[in-house]
Amino acid sequence: MKTFVGITDNNWFQFLSTIPEIDEINFWQPSGSSVFRALHPGEPFLFKLHSPLNYIVGGGFFAHSTILPISLVWEAFGVKNGANSLIEMRKRLERYRRITPSNLEDYQIGCILLEQPFFFNRDNWIPVPSDWKMNIVRGKSYDLTMGLGKELWDAVQMRLQAHINYNEKIWNVADNEATYGNPAIVLPRLGQGSFRVLVTDAYNRRCAVTQERTLPALEAAHIKPYGENGPHRIDNGLLLRSDIHKLLDTGYVTITEEHRFEVSRRIKEEYENGRDYYAMHGINLFLPQDKALRPSSEFITWHNENVYRG
Repeated sequence: MKTFVGITDNNWFQFLSTIPEIDEINFWQPSGSSVFRALHPGEPFLFKLHSPLNYIVGGGFFAHSTILPISLVWEAFGVKNGANSLIEMRKRLERYRRITPSNLEDYQIGCILLEQPFFFNRDNWIPVPSDWKMNIVRGKSYDLTMGLGKELWDAVQMRLQAHINYNEKIWNVADNEATYGNPAIVLPRLGQGSFRVLVTDAYNRRCAVTQERTLPALEAAHIKPYGENGPHRIDNGLLLRSDIHKLLDTGYVTITEEHRFEVSRRIKEEYENGRDYYAMHGINLFLPQDKALRPSSEFITWHNENVYRG
């Protein structure tokens, strides 16, 4: 198991550390030129401040990396991007890139999605490992099972255990067999923003019914709503055109256990319309290649029994 120690914007860190009960964050990269591939889901990503503050000050658990338009990233994460507003976030990106500001450009940015973030108080900051080089620009990976990596992980665990408020949140994600020891990967619980992004990528950025590819028109839908204890899990999600999403939530459409699209007769009865939707009745959904990410029969059954109008 590995960790990645990423160099963090000090203002970004300070801003996020003041948000109470924060469940996810986006460690965004202004270049938007490459996808982060140093970690597997569930492995820890740690924050190091810019020099001369050569300390590790917190972290989170890696969920996913992708490249997205800044407008969608703001809609998904809001202040969990580490900025007060989209305007402020855009200004930071333009400053980092050293480009002329453009109100029309929907900049592509790199996103590293982290779940269950934690932030250490100043007196608990961890000095960087002894092999850290000051010319490192982005960050460095460590093996958490041996040497300096294990020493670092032990120091992180010790600080997390000292914060009672973090215990349940963190140890559900990064389990260990003893008080200290080799960490085990446990997939992180997703927040709402991460759910939206992971569903978007799992469906190859296409509506599961229509194959519409215009991102602003697409939404990540819960099959079993979050308000009804539906989890932020990809197998409880569908990427849908916004109008179809609304019809799913209100029970005018559903999906079958065979992953077909079904339209309620109530659309015609109540609205004397629905021709475009009835034309799609019975079609097979466009699903993720990974079968583990496809809609679960558990959530499909719940929707058909509790929401669908038939």
